[in-house]
Amino acid sequence: MDKILVLDFGGQYNQLIARRVREQHVYAEIKPYDGVTVSDIRAAGYSGIIFTGGPNSVYDPASPHFDPEILELGVPILGICYGMQLIAWMAGGTVSGAEHSSEYGKTALTVRPDTLFTDVPASSICWMSHTDYVSKVPEGFEITAFTEKCPCAAMRDESRKIYAVQFHPEVTHTEYGREILRGFLFSVCGCAGDWDARDFAEKMIERYRAELSGKKVLLALSGGVDSSVAAVILHRAVGENLTCVFVDHGLLRKGEGDLVEKTFRRELGVNLIRVNAAERFLKKLTGVTEPEHKRKIIGEEFIRVFEAEAKKIGHVHYLAQGTIYPDVIESGKGASAVIKSHHNVGGLPDVISFDELIEPLRDFFKDEVRSVGLSLGLPEQLVMRQPFPGPGLAVRIVGEITENKIKTLQEADAIFREEVEKSRAGAKPDQYFAVLTDTRTVGVMGDARTYGYAVALRAVSTDDFMTAEWSRLPYEVLERASSRITNEVPGVSRVVYDISSKPPATVEWE
Repeated sequence: MDKILVLDFGGQYNQLIARRVREQHVYAEIKPYDGVTVSDIRAAGYSGIIFTGGPNSVYDPASPHFDPEILELGVPILGICYGMQLIAWMAGGTVSGAEHSSEYGKTALTVRPDTLFTDVPASSICWMSHTDYVSKVPEGFEITAFTEKCPCAAMRDESRKIYAVQFHPEVTHTEYGREILRGFLFSVCGCAGDWDARDFAEKMIERYRAELSGKKVLLALSGGVDSSVAAVILHRAVGENLTCVFVDHGLLRKGEGDLVEKTFRRELGVNLIRVNAAERFLKKLTGVTEPEHKRKIIGEEFIRVFEAEAKKIGHVHYLAQGTIYPDVIESGKGASAVIKSHHNVGGLPDVISFDELIEPLRDFFKDEVRSVGLSLGLPEQLVMRQPFPGPGLAVRIVGEITENKIKTLQEADAIFREEVEKSRAGAKPDQYFAVLTDTRTVGVMGDARTYGYAVALRAVSTDDFMTAEWSRLPYEVLERASSRITNEVPGVSRVVYDISSKPPATVEWE
């Protein structure tokens, strides 16, 4: 099996690079730049190496660097953004600050004939995000692309199979990004493209069956796609030794608690314990307005509830969670900046009373999780459900959380989702929901003045959830949702639609 090493220098798109590689049925694994040596790389037998982006400047002594010997291994290398600058720096080129040459966002790109650009037209759009740039290419390298502000947008040393691009081919905003990565994987590295996530999952089941034999496992089940697929994997591996604890923290969508219980207990035959803990969570969240504080509180309460349930069933060896790659990267994996902590990653308390934490899906992206779920026989209705954050509506209620606000948002969200789902106008968004803002505005109901909350509607289209475009929903759908929400949900006087993409925004509001 071919393997690509994604060498992580701390950028926010690092997991996305690996995902793009896997889309081509080539296995990719990520290693932190300071967690692997040249000797390790040589011994692992990689077919290629990708240097990721990062937030630093290569000329800063404190920035992430690597042994220049990596350039002499004879293994094909592709540098992206900071990775390109690092290659230039290690090979004797010059990297400079670019006060007038910095670029951010969609940028017109011109390419010259090159192996990477075989299927790329001379002019296209790429996604730039840099301040520094390569002002002098190293000896043996030649420039293969440029933009209006960046004289070296790509370079290569064809004799050593070293390539580099200043832009980000891994994001959907780069029009021919997939073609560029495909050129590296197949034309440069010679990969076969025979890896499949479903085969990987089957091997994982066999491994867990051996490693967890006779051990009790407690799974944090939210009812979402990730924890559901993790539950099936572990159920196949350990059977009755798996207990799924579904914590209904009172912050779920309307009717969702009953749906989760019915699906797993009655239809899938999983050993399920439902804990109704709404009052406990609401008490802990009283007066809390800061988003990260909410997440930390919810994360700790989840663990405490699991511990309490574990004591009832005897000693539990493992706590399992449905953590996936995007959770890890957004919680600040390695040198990456923290965007937001997730209750099943960054929100974990320092001490938990389990022997070990296992996360079967930690190396999978959302589309891979869905593919695995379908291959394991999960109902399509469950597998293809839109994502829902672990902290639930707590991060869709801006400001303090109250019981009344929860009910208000549940009703507004249910109406919006119903209107989107019954619409027949084109493809549905990948995620759509309502947010209860902390803003109150003047309104009119009949002849009376009202002063109610503003509800924001959010819908995005994406194939990776690392980047996303706001969805162009038909006006008719938005009109029906707005009219119903303001008429049917007490306390709401205004509805607005969020037209922010990711980046610069995130999908969730908090």
